[in-house]
Amino acid sequence: MKDKLNIAMLGHKRIPSREGGIEIVVEELSTRMVKLGHQVTCFNRKGHHVSGSEYDGNRLSEYKGVKLKTVWTLDRKGLAAMTSSLSAAIKAAFGKYDVVHFHAEGPCAALWIPKLFGKRCIATIHGIDWQRAKWGGFASKYIKFGEKIAVKYADEIIVLSEGVQRYFKNTYGRETVFIPNGVNKTAVHNPQLIKEKFGLDKDGYILFLGRLVPEKGISYLIKAFKQIDTDKKLVIAGGSSDTDAFSHELKKIAKSDKRIIFTGFVQGQLLEELYSNAYVYVLPSDLEGMPLSLLEAMSYGNCCVVSDIAECAEVVEDKAVVFQKSNVEQLKEKLQDLCDHPEQVKLYKDSASDFICQKYNWDDVVYKTVALYRN
Repeated sequence: MKDKLNIAMLGHKRIPSREGGIEIVVEELSTRMVKLGHQVTCFNRKGHHVSGSEYDGNRLSEYKGVKLKTVWTLDRKGLAAMTSSLSAAIKAAFGKYDVVHFHAEGPCAALWIPKLFGKRCIATIHGIDWQRAKWGGFASKYIKFGEKIAVKYADEIIVLSEGVQRYFKNTYGRETVFIPNGVNKTAVHNPQLIKEKFGLDKDGYILFLGRLVPEKGISYLIKAFKQIDTDKKLVIAGGSSDTDAFSHELKKIAKSDKRIIFTGFVQGQLLEELYSNAYVYVLPSDLEGMPLSLLEAMSYGNCCVVSDIAECAEVVEDKAVVFQKSNVEQLKEKLQDLCDHPEQVKLYKDSASDFICQKYNWDDVVYKTVALYRN
């Protein structure tokens, strides 16, 4: 294979964007590969931002040297990902690309198309998506079909956790390559915007930051928080992702507790300040791929509380507080203990950033991914 590669990426919503973890991964990979001298084209989908049209950005043709092509998309719940990835796969098949990199299981349903045209096809499985509660019926079956297509036709499959690696080996006998995500070293910001908008001070709140979807376990967090004795607030930061009904359900559960704040989707300085000033960050998920929000929270030097699923526990090791998945009572006890013992919180905060930034490095991820392209 030639020295400098021509790479296509698809399966994300659009870059630049923080609509989900996949978008962050695609942006980090593509912009760094361009810096190494490779050509990268990312196929963005049409339509509005997943958290609402008010967050729409300008439609760009290039971003940090990455070529951006917008593909035809049927902007309807459950159909946007399917139609945009199919459109992108057809364009990639007819383009002069050395490698076509598919992200997520659903888009892999179209992987056979560029493969038919002799392209080297790589799939990154960001999680077992057909298990997610927001998908049901046809959507779940289609995503699982994409998983099977990846198993059959992908030249290489990248997985982000050892648990998912075991799943592919046990279910399909398929070997995969474990390349976890990376994280950037970050600067800490003083509370300015968050104080103006939400009345939040340094160490004055417990934070959840992510998509408002059932598998994130946010309902456990709200129920646990309502039972603890603290004057700290609970901040639920993030937009819904085809799950407006679930978002309304969460607000109903939280309604009687004035300490609970829903910020909606956040980005830029607001997001940086929320990470920078949290007392504790909580990720109570039932299901994850590899949680970028957790990596980011630790990179800002946060004391983190996570469920004991492998995808979280393997990331934090002994540098965070772990509770039994879906156990509201245990989560309540852990949060109360941290609220009562700030010296414990400080110990976790002091070690978090250096630990996570040494363990997960984007330059290493890019090096391993490009090596896989060439294999």
